[in-house]
Amino acid sequence: MPRLLLASTNAGKAREIAALLEGSGWRLVTPAAAGLSPIEVVESARSYLENAVRKAVAYCAAARMAALADDSGLEADALGGRPGVLSARYGGPGVRTDAERTALLLRELEGVPPARRTARFRAVVVLALPGDRTFTREGVLEGRIATAPRGDSGFGYDPVFELADGRTAAQLGEEKQRISHRAMAIRAMIDVLQSLREEWHERAVASHDLSARGHAG
Repeated sequence: MPRLLLASTNAGKAREIAALLEGSGWRLVTPAAAGLSPIEVVESARSYLENAVRKAVAYCAAARMAALADDSGLEADALGGRPGVLSARYGGPGVRTDAERTALLLRELEGVPPARRTARFRAVVVLALPGDRTFTREGVLEGRIATAPRGDSGFGYDPVFELADGRTAAQLGEEKQRISHRAMAIRAMIDVLQSLREEWHERAVASHDLSARGHAG
């Protein structure tokens, strides 16, 4: 089974993606399991794609193996798409926790009516292979920003991200694993991973057959 390096040290993300990859024919490994020292990747780009590419390529080059990275964020329409790529750093260095960032978001949307509180979670996933090959997939989950946090599962902005049925992402429990923006992007990438696995298997068989004919001659 080929190994796939996760370009992140986030334990929660590792568990989530490993579960999504079950049955794909690939085994997800963390940087620690691959024997990698911490890799510093500056996420200063203006798009999810650029940030994800930077991470995937850096980890792929360091480990010389396939690497998977993602970048995601929350886009509030009433705020012109903010916080977007800055979702994890929203409010600057003085705002450090998910609760603080969520509180800032709610303050900025104070007084905005429900019809204008539309928003989405967006995730971009990048697969980098040795030899400078990259593949990209995207997932989007539409919703709106609630007026107050609800739910005790999930993380980040989940408690204030409300779906069409009125539940927040923090009230979904295990269901989030099936419908989240990251889950959509990973499932789309699985098609690529399975195609690559088949491609490599066919090459190995062809190489073996060629070697066998050489020995026979």
